[in-house]
Amino acid sequence: MHGSAREDRVVLAGVDGSASALHAAVWAAAVAARRDAVLRLVHAFVVPAPGVSRIPVTAVREGFRSRAESWVDEASAAVLAQWPSLRIDRIVVEGSPVGVLLRESATAEVVVLGSRGLGGFTGLLVGSTAVSLVAHARCPVVVVRGRRPDDVPAVAGPVLVGLDGSPDSTDALGYACEEAAARGTTLLAVHTWNEITPEGRLRLAGSAADVAAERRLVDEQLAPWRDKFPELAIEVEVVHGRPVRTLLERGEGAQLVVVGSRGRGGFTGMLLGSTSQALLVHSACPVAVVRQGSRS
Repeated sequence: MHGSAREDRVVLAGVDGSASALHAAVWAAAVAARRDAVLRLVHAFVVPAPGVSRIPVTAVREGFRSRAESWVDEASAAVLAQWPSLRIDRIVVEGSPVGVLLRESATAEVVVLGSRGLGGFTGLLVGSTAVSLVAHARCPVVVVRGRRPDDVPAVAGPVLVGLDGSPDSTDALGYACEEAAARGTTLLAVHTWNEITPEGRLRLAGSAADVAAERRLVDEQLAPWRDKFPELAIEVEVVHGRPVRTLLERGEGAQLVVVGSRGRGGFTGMLLGSTSQALLVHSACPVAVVRQGSRS
């Protein structure tokens, strides 16, 4: 089946020689196999401006290209060790990594990145690459990570989706349903809310009526997706509290967390909402960020 993957279905994975990116390539391969898609491994490099070095620019360029080719070879080998008949395309090109990945995202179903690239500091993503892609990519973006950034990602547990009633979270819900159904696992839909008292304090608990009202909102958001995925087991959790803390806790036992790029109340022009940013840095499993309108 995988040897005859549909040419119009592409899963894109960024490669940079890091252990994190290698895990991402293998993770992306599993997605491509489930979707009967082509896996496209991409590395983009930028040749430094000529300086005091006596090495010709052409030699430097060839050195960068040779290193990139070896990294893509390594990722291809890791993928084929698990998915020997998967169709793989390779792109090694000189150019801005963000610009190249954004261009390629126009024809991809999902872009997959490691949680940090070569030379990244602990706690950082793939530099500004992940943030820029999440903000502007034409498809969902997944940052693959384990409990620690370079750990092998989880492959068991439910798909977790954060819901807040916003258009972004509705698109995230659609993607989460597709992923849970394809993986043959449960979808755990989590909705959190909190309230500020007249004194400016956070209410620590909601009443039974509050919980029931919030649950009705979630059920309304889920209704069309239950109809579209009748075989999918969907569990719902309504929690009064902070979204980040709740999703991080539930994500400990999940294989994928899916959120919108900005939630309710997000400001136009913001790259990422605070919940998305925190999950990308601290989640114990891969995180998919789905920007409104980025799903075809």
